[in-house]
Amino acid sequence: MKMISLSEFHQDFLQSILSDAESRGLMKAQAFFENVCEELVSTGDLTNNYTAAEYIKTGIEVYGYDYDEERKILSLLVHQFFQENEIITLTKSLINTKFNRLKTFYKKSIQGLYREMEETSEAHSMAFNIFRYIHDKHVNKIRLIILTDGKITRTLSELPPEHIDGILTEFRVVDIEYIYKAFLSEYNNSDSEFELDLPCLEIPTLSDEYKSFLTVIKGDQIVNIYEKFGQKLFEQNVRTFLQFKGSVNKGIRNTIEYKPEMFFAYNNGITATATEVELDQNGNITKILNLQIVNGGQTTSAIYAAKKNSKLDVSNVSVQMKLSVVKDREKQNDFVSKVSEYANTQNKVNKSDFFSNSPFHKEMKNYSKRIWVSAVSGSQRRTHWFYERVRGEYLNEQAYLSAVEKKQFQLENPKSQLLDKTFLSKSENVWLQKPEMVSRGAQYSFATFADHVTDWLEKDNLAITESYFRDAVSRVILFRGVEKIVSNSEWYDGGFRAQIVAYTISYLSYLTEKSGKHFNFNLIWEEQSLPPSLVKLIKTITKAVYEELLNTPEGSANVAQWCKKTRCWETIKLMNLGITIDDQLLVDKEEQKFHKREDRKDKKLDNSIEIQMFVVKTDSRIWGHLYEYYKKYEATSNISGTQLDILEKMAKGKLLPPSEKQSKILYQLYEKAEKDGAIA
Repeated sequence: MKMISLSEFHQDFLQSILSDAESRGLMKAQAFFENVCEELVSTGDLTNNYTAAEYIKTGIEVYGYDYDEERKILSLLVHQFFQENEIITLTKSLINTKFNRLKTFYKKSIQGLYREMEETSEAHSMAFNIFRYIHDKHVNKIRLIILTDGKITRTLSELPPEHIDGILTEFRVVDIEYIYKAFLSEYNNSDSEFELDLPCLEIPTLSDEYKSFLTVIKGDQIVNIYEKFGQKLFEQNVRTFLQFKGSVNKGIRNTIEYKPEMFFAYNNGITATATEVELDQNGNITKILNLQIVNGGQTTSAIYAAKKNSKLDVSNVSVQMKLSVVKDREKQNDFVSKVSEYANTQNKVNKSDFFSNSPFHKEMKNYSKRIWVSAVSGSQRRTHWFYERVRGEYLNEQAYLSAVEKKQFQLENPKSQLLDKTFLSKSENVWLQKPEMVSRGAQYSFATFADHVTDWLEKDNLAITESYFRDAVSRVILFRGVEKIVSNSEWYDGGFRAQIVAYTISYLSYLTEKSGKHFNFNLIWEEQSLPPSLVKLIKTITKAVYEELLNTPEGSANVAQWCKKTRCWETIKLMNLGITIDDQLLVDKEEQKFHKREDRKDKKLDNSIEIQMFVVKTDSRIWGHLYEYYKKYEATSNISGTQLDILEKMAKGKLLPPSEKQSKILYQLYEKAEKDGAIA
């Protein structure tokens, strides 16, 4: 793969920030902070709990915080956004200034700074929570973090930790090189190494795609690994630790505390993957590259929590580990997904765990490449909305292009029309009237949306139509438009914008539902902007939502926490603003049903053509392999004699070309074999 240079990455990253700020009505520094934090959440450096909260006074500067409940790590965040075309060096002097301002804020917070703040502000919530975490002795480590689009000075080789009031405090600078390496790690398979000494047994396998090992890992080793890498161990596994609430987790804890020597016998162990292992002369594993825990994250987290939270001795705990080394890195994601799906699980697996392989992404990608946006505002150039399934895909797709081709690509796929799957989940969820889920954070929102889409496609495999794509893009435009309206409102004082936006759009959706009609998203699609009558309506709703959200009920900790509760949404729905939606913004249900039927007809036609093309292009040797497979397992595979006959004819080249009906049967047999593991 062609390597993208740091300079190219910096230019693209900067354009992403500027475009995001412009399209969403954000300050550029705000857009920078949010984008970098979301990147750090995806790499496991921050948790879903991170919160933006700006507080700047003489000698104090902080832009947000994060609290890792499991590892009891408090992170305070500040940024230095240069927004220059060239990469600027972050000097030692500036680094020290930023860290000192964070330390001052921390020290004042634990002294009760929140008492001097406006109670409805995000900064008050931040200062109060820090005060509470420290005084309840719920912090084991503090991290002070500088985020920057510059590059840390070469004269600063290390940032030694300190102890503040007896708590270990680490200092980190997340600069453009760090963000760049995270990008390369995802696209160029940068390695993470684990040095261990594990006895192992290699399991013979006939497959050329992977090797399998059985090994045993001690509790202390698990604690050390998780201490260092945290959620990075679970990048390809959506599930999170369920605390000690379920019976399984209580069982794990009780075994650790009372019968650690029986842990190996009682526990199902860990299923993991890697890209490479090194063995010593005795056959023991000494190094693992790119370890990912696919199943057993709960076991891992429970052992860590038992050691760190309950102060239990885990040195006598032994955990069995099944380790699969996938030789072809290109196939690792698919392999991990299948292992996760087929492995015995200790807790119910959510549908969102497997959303990465959902046909939803393929459908959205196809429409994003195929559908042109009407030229608007006097422009003569038609463009696409680029669907980015994986962060950085937009940049990666330009890696092989010449300068002329790259310019053409960027004109046809402008940065402002990047359709990010995480942002899409937010804009869809709020229209589905789930503002409380969006308020809980991007990852919660994404998991909720994944479950919704999976259920939807199970009931209707033709659900993702061209109209759905257009409407989904229109809802993104709506979300961005509401963000701008809030930011530019005279009454807005800078706090809780995300919550105001989420609840405003959900309330608009609720009003539409009550009208008995459907919202006419085509109006937004055609102009790629919000109609004036909609802007006027939104201005009324946003102000009312803002005032209602600030009026938190007695006993609620703060606005941010209140917005995460279903009861908050029920309260917002009770608002009676005396407004109606303009008829031009709505369409009758019968008209909507007619368009939906037409869409499904078009989709069926598109699908049948695609299926026929797939069947014809598939190598005859694969059909031969499938025929032998189904013939061998005919008694248990539940396929009819007619299906087997069609498959035999295709394998022998007697169906050229197969009919639409025959193609559908062949495609279904291919999919079934793939799911059964008969096709790699």
